[in-house]
This record gives sequence, C-alpha cells and structure tokens, in this order.
Amino acid sequence: MQRILGYMRKAIKEFDLIQSGDRVCVGVSGGKDSLALLVGLARLKEFIGIDFSVVGVTIDPGFGGECGDYSAVEELAHKFGAEYHVVETQIGEIVFNIRKESNPCALCAHMRRGALQDAAVEFGCNKLALGHNMDDVVETFFMNLFNEGRIGCFSPVTYLETKDIYMIRPLVLAPEKEVRRAARRGELPVVKSRCPADGHTNRQKTKEFLAEMEHKDHGFRERIFGALRRGDIDGWGGLTYTK
Repeated sequence: MQRILGYMRKAIKEFDLIQSGDRVCVGVSGGKDSLALLVGLARLKEFIGIDFSVVGVTIDPGFGGECGDYSAVEELAHKFGAEYHVVETQIGEIVFNIRKESNPCALCAHMRRGALQDAAVEFGCNKLALGHNMDDVVETFFMNLFNEGRIGCFSPVTYLETKDIYMIRPLVLAPEKEVRRAARRGELPVVKSRCPADGHTNRQKTKEFLAEMEHKDHGFRERIFGALRRGDIDGWGGLTYTK
C-alpha cells in the first residue's frame, strides 16, 4: 500500500486536490480501486499535513432487486476512522427492467454519478473523490477518440457548479496493476459486481485492446499518458509537470 500512498500523495500535491478543512466524500463501489482510495485517503490524512475528513459513500444500484452486502466495507472504513454510508437506490430496476436499455452502462453511470453527487452534498462534503487509476485515464482517452472522434479525457479535478462541489481523482497516477497488488496484499474486501453487463462493456473492450498493444509494445500505456501530460489535455499538465 505504500506505493499507492506515494502515487496519491503526488497527485494531491501536483493537482492541488485537497486542502485543509475539506470534507471528502469517497465514492465506494466495492471494487479494488475505490477501496484502495478509501483506505489511502484515510491513511494519508494522518501524515500528509492537510487537515481533512473522509466520508465513504456506496450507491447501491439494487441489481436483481436486492440490496448488496457492504458490511465488510463498513468495517474497513471504521477500522481506518472513516465515516461510511450506503445509499439504496432502484437504479438497476430502472435501467434493466423498466427502461430495458440496449446500452445500459451509459444510463447506469449517469444515474449513479448523480446519486453520488447528491449524497456528497447531503453528507456535507465539498469534495467528491473517485477511484480512477492511470489505466482508466488512457482507456477513456481512447474511448473518446474511437467512439466520438475527439481528443479529450476526464480531468484530475472538476468543479461541478450545479452542486457546488469539486470532483477529484487522487489515484490517477497509480497504474492499475499497482492498485490490484495493493488490494490483494492488503486483503481489501472487494465486493463482486452483480451488474448483468459486467465484463461486456465498451470499456472492457478498450481495456483488452490496450492490453494487446502493451503486449506488442511495452510501455505503450505510459507513453500515451505522458503525451496527455505534456500536451496538458484537460488539465493533465498539473501544476508542476515540466517533462
């Protein structure tokens, strides 16, 4: 976990993600990235020199008409002194049974993001932290390029004017393999997704494409990420990046 803390500390300082007095809502899906983010922020606050608080929030989509079991996640959050809440929704029912979406991921993501933003405001937070890692950055860049024909990506920090909160991504400098290793070694209680579309998404196809390119040309992902940084695409140049 020490390497992940290093990546997060660098991102927080480089992109000025967190300031003293912040109340940071962490979106916890139950996957490895969000759990690593929750634990990482809870641990960093003890020594990073920034006085902030951490609030973990899980938006339960209610897939299959049932609530998920996040008791192990709650125990983890309390172990590291973080507040934790589960918000039950009917997103799964709406997307798969009522709307019967042919492209369920887009609507589901939109609804979950809206519910998470509302929860952040409800619990008095001014920052919303998401668990995107470095591989997610590169995948999103290629998805925008291939699917929409545009050069762009999400940003390390975004101001949401309608909610008056900032959305931040403290894990973006960490490669996915490092997050996976930290989650395994730390025995983080990953909650298996019960989404019917899990493993069959456009992002999964992009992930497989990048894995193939990385296999053929080692360092492919890092070079693309470096290009985003050097080009300062959507704020990826940061405050101090000079390479």
